[in-house]
Amino acid sequence: QVQLLESGGGLVQPGGSLRLSCSVSGSIDRNFLLGWYRQAPGKDRELVARIEGGGRTHYKDSVKGRFTVSRDKAKNTVDLQMNSLKPDDTAVYYCVAVRMWDQTFYWGQGTQVTVSS
Repeated sequence: QVQLLESGGGLVQPGGSLRLSCSVSGSIDRNFLLGWYRQAPGKDRELVARIEGGGRTHYKDSVKGRFTVSRDKAKNTVDLQMNSLKPDDTAVYYCVAVRMWDQTFYWGQGTQVTVSS
């Protein structure tokens, strides 16, 4: 069983930075994709960034150049560094692990990020 635990959310002013971290436990190998989704009030959950086992990354267009996803295989963690934050980035952020061969999703409990002055 795969379990994910996020940390690092909070309140930040526009233009500020936050780093989210997700600790992954269970049988994770390079056949798992790790990443981050977010869900704002009244909106659907959306992919923010993902990183494949081989290190290739993908970002939502609106966060390109501002967010960076990274994976530490030794520590079994996946982080999201968020810079130049905007009010539109306000959402609950969820860590996700996807088993590629059968598209099984494992979710963290979510962490709130609020960007406001």
